[in-house]
Amino acid sequence: MMKVVIVGAGVIGMSAAWRLAGDGHEVTVLERRDGPGEETSFANGGQLSYSYVAPLAGPGVLAKVPGWLLRADSPMRFRPSADPAQWRWLAAFARACNASASEAATRKLLRLAFYSRDLMQAFVDSQPADFGFARRGKLIVHRDAASFAAACRLLDYQASLGCEQQALDGDACVALEPALAGIRGAIAGAIHTPSEEVADCHRFCLALAQLLHDRPGVSLRFGTSVLGIEREGDRVSGVRTDAGIERADAVVVAGGIGSVALLKPLGVQAPLWPLKGYSITVPIRDGERAPHISITDAARKIVYARIGNTLRVAGMADLVRADTNIDRARIATLACETRTLFGGMAPGMEPEQLQPWAGLRPATPTGLPMVGRSGVRGLWLNIGHGALGFTLAMGSAGLLADGLAGRKPAIDDTDFAAMLA
Repeated sequence: MMKVVIVGAGVIGMSAAWRLAGDGHEVTVLERRDGPGEETSFANGGQLSYSYVAPLAGPGVLAKVPGWLLRADSPMRFRPSADPAQWRWLAAFARACNASASEAATRKLLRLAFYSRDLMQAFVDSQPADFGFARRGKLIVHRDAASFAAACRLLDYQASLGCEQQALDGDACVALEPALAGIRGAIAGAIHTPSEEVADCHRFCLALAQLLHDRPGVSLRFGTSVLGIEREGDRVSGVRTDAGIERADAVVVAGGIGSVALLKPLGVQAPLWPLKGYSITVPIRDGERAPHISITDAARKIVYARIGNTLRVAGMADLVRADTNIDRARIATLACETRTLFGGMAPGMEPEQLQPWAGLRPATPTGLPMVGRSGVRGLWLNIGHGALGFTLAMGSAGLLADGLAGRKPAIDDTDFAAMLA
């Protein structure tokens, strides 16, 4: 067994800590915030969407980008910078926007997602953790007939990859989710996946921290800033913090977009760029008027997840630098779309009742996370999950644990080998 230091206590780092501690390793988690899951994991979309993991880079995306850039309420927004890393990322993203690359990435991501689903279910079945977990199913709602027809054509392909889905017309969609009755005339159809789940990502991180707190050999050090990774010869030897050196046999970097600067002095160029996303958390005043099933608006790229007595609404992808300031126009768009879909929720949507949030989702150009060895001995990566961090966290932790233990991985780990620039 090894002494392992994990940098980052978001859902990726905490899931890794849980899995590695379960293998008997001595685990130390270092996190600059005062608790776990306080950055990108804090108020994400809440959907554990295992069957919908297609990368952002797809064959039709580039054609949509010019139109998106001209709209204030666009699902994607681009703010150019002089940073060459942004342009390298965009060039690699453009190369990945083709059918063959997208289909290959989707197949790999589905394998990891289904593995993650199995591990999450095992966790829920065995641990006394309350984090709003529920299997509510999911509806992808299409307002455009051509878009719905294209989604229907993919059903057989998705089924061949292990997805269980069905197409619903507008009436069947509203029968399944009455909260959509107000926009029945705008619904061309929907794809229903009964097995999809919801949960609160921040509460999941807190639950993991509580379970790990009194576990022998585990140390959770919050409020600790990581200044660099120590190296002796050809391997890492520990982590330098504002409280001193933390020695380690292995270091796992799971620090989201902050991982880029941390890895660079070691010669590891991680091809990540932050996709800034937004959410609002809306109190549910009338349970019958709020959706029970998770919903994704296919055109607006906005997701809706009922978590306890709240509705989490999330979306957008702003290609900006590491800026977490809340753009009020983006929040206003989420609120407006929510009122349009679920007019009956208006009493709970006074501006002072909404809980706005913005976070930086660390994305690779292809949408594939980097999980495993870094090329530097003793240094392991668990980064680049983009908008799928919560969905893929447990599976990524499983792959990481298999690698550190030298076990045969549960799924092909070469799919997620580090794509270093």
